[in-house]
Amino acid sequence: METIQIIIQEESEKMFKWLESRVLWGALLILAGLAFLLQNIIGFPIGGIFWGVIFGIAGLVFLSVYISNRQHWWALIPAGVMFTLAIVAGLDQFISGGGVGGIFFLGLGLTFALIALLPTSQGRMRWAWIPAGVLIFMGMVVFAATENIFGFLWPIALILVGVFFVFRALIR
Repeated sequence: METIQIIIQEESEKMFKWLESRVLWGALLILAGLAFLLQNIIGFPIGGIFWGVIFGIAGLVFLSVYISNRQHWWALIPAGVMFTLAIVAGLDQFISGGGVGGIFFLGLGLTFALIALLPTSQGRMRWAWIPAGVLIFMGMVVFAATENIFGFLWPIALILVGVFFVFRALIR
């Protein structure tokens, strides 16, 4: 048991050693300063694109943790969240209203659906279908609400439920 803990500790120290690099953090600060300076000079909102790239890189880091060892399936969750945040940050300046909120929930739901689909050493993670379904449903509701689709969906849903009840009564 102790040897497993030592191995895990050594792997995590190697994995996050790059966070201690002063050069990395200095370069990121320089990149951020240049991005925001360009935003003020040319007037193009670079902030969303900048954060999209940062979140995308973070997603790649977590994805590499999973790819290097398939037993670390948990790394897919922060990877999916980071990729979703990258998309939301990048699209926020182009999509008005709450549409990005729907995209956010859909991205999180697809992350859990991916966890449910990919095989692990313990078998398939069937439990992940529950948060996947809930989050995808929430994403569709938020997206539908922001696009004023509810005015059409609610009456159609009532009609379909009514048809179901009539059809079920006639079969018996």
